[in-house]
Amino acid sequence: MVEKWRRVLVFVWLILCILEWKPSCINAATDPNDTSALKTMYSSLNSPGQLNQWAGDDPCGQSWKGVTCSGQRVTEIKLSSLGLTGQWGWQLSSLTSLTNLDMSNNNLGGDIPYNLPPNLQRLNLENNQFTGSPPYSISQTTSLKYINLAHNNLQGQLNDMFGQLSSLSTLDLSSNSLTGNLPESFSSLSSLSSLYLQNNQFTGPINVLANLPLDKLNIANNHFTGWIPEQLKNINLQKDGNSFNSGAAPPPPPGTPPASKNSPKHKDSGDDSSSNSGGSSKSGIGGGGIAGILISIIVVGAIIAFFLVKRRSRKSSLDIEKLDNQPFAPLASNEVQEMKSIQTSSAINTKTFETSASINLRPPPIDRHKSFDEDDFSKKPVVVKKAITTPTNVTAYSIADLQMATGSFNVENLLGEGTFGRVYRAQFDDGKVLAVKKIDSSALPSEMSEDFPEIVSNISELHHPNVMELVGYCSEYGQHLLIYEFLKNGSLHDFLHLSDEDSKPLIWNTRVKIALGTARALE
Repeated sequence: MVEKWRRVLVFVWLILCILEWKPSCINAATDPNDTSALKTMYSSLNSPGQLNQWAGDDPCGQSWKGVTCSGQRVTEIKLSSLGLTGQWGWQLSSLTSLTNLDMSNNNLGGDIPYNLPPNLQRLNLENNQFTGSPPYSISQTTSLKYINLAHNNLQGQLNDMFGQLSSLSTLDLSSNSLTGNLPESFSSLSSLSSLYLQNNQFTGPINVLANLPLDKLNIANNHFTGWIPEQLKNINLQKDGNSFNSGAAPPPPPGTPPASKNSPKHKDSGDDSSSNSGGSSKSGIGGGGIAGILISIIVVGAIIAFFLVKRRSRKSSLDIEKLDNQPFAPLASNEVQEMKSIQTSSAINTKTFETSASINLRPPPIDRHKSFDEDDFSKKPVVVKKAITTPTNVTAYSIADLQMATGSFNVENLLGEGTFGRVYRAQFDDGKVLAVKKIDSSALPSEMSEDFPEIVSNISELHHPNVMELVGYCSEYGQHLLIYEFLKNGSLHDFLHLSDEDSKPLIWNTRVKIALGTARALE
């Protein structure tokens, strides 16, 4: 969808240029795709007067402010400290030659867009008003060497998305409101020399950082626990304001290879952020009606039930096979006594356990294992997982569509937050208003992504007066979203707890009816 509209915009632009006989259009020094992307960006930034040159038609030929070109392609955009507002647009992924994007020290807001330039090496968004969490599309921008998202209003847990960023040397996430444990993929940042995580709300241990080639590490003013790895004690480390254990660390498990000591070999690829960042201003979750009383309940129930059933079906045959192939050893006396007490408490006859403390349970007859030899395995047909077709009664949306409808998942459109992600209000060009549930990647791990069409299929078959029916879905760039009808009358939490002069708390009978309706929906 995005590619289609991009081509249409470029085509219309060329037609207008030809009709108006503008030589700068016909002989433009800039690639049309880059020009279209920057024009969209200019509009999303509210057409600022600071960038009046951007009202032209040729970024490279007319030397637009902050734009650096190589040939016909835009390679750098540096718009730091210009007092810019709004957002940066949704078309930057077409800037395939862009390596440096610096929008620091402005007043840009909303979520950081998914569609980052694919070959970006430096990304500096420090000191803005960005909300949400760092986009998962960062994992696909594998050329990144420098990321600075400090002094924003980023919230929630970090996605496990750093496994492919082997070139990254500087990462600054300081002075936000990020929570949770550090993702395991941090251990794959094999070139990381400077890491700034101070002034957040991170928790858990920092063991994933132990073997990184770090020169500088600032983790001050978080909620980290556990022990500081020995490898990190000989670097430039700032750790005050945490709850680390002061005693001797426990020995590693048997068989653990000796830890390699860090040897500083990497230099920062560009400007370092301040290692003494102060606290950032925090924006709370905005008010507004929450989409549907049961959206989160139904999504949580459906996804949990789906995974439980699927995991049981996958593991059942393997578990039986493992049990059948395990030798039966004699039970120790204490085990027999435990079994006796359990059987007695359950009112089951225990005479079979009273004979001896060394009962010898014989393995099954050898014929029972005959069907499990290698020859029979080779004869068994290979079971191929049946392809699942998403039902036609739900609409497939693109990330671009949902970004435009939600204002790039702006915090002003945030309706609520649950165990599996956040819900946003989405208003489309045709006037339709829907609720978009953005599923957290930690709730749907990467190995489960292939099951998402089946999840959509299952949820779309739920039809019940107490169940919000699925309208659409989106599965792009590693993101998974569910789209529901929007209910504007608020949330169940509001009705139960938030009363004012115009509304009274729900009576007991009404609360019981709500509980019964919810139970019937889940059933």
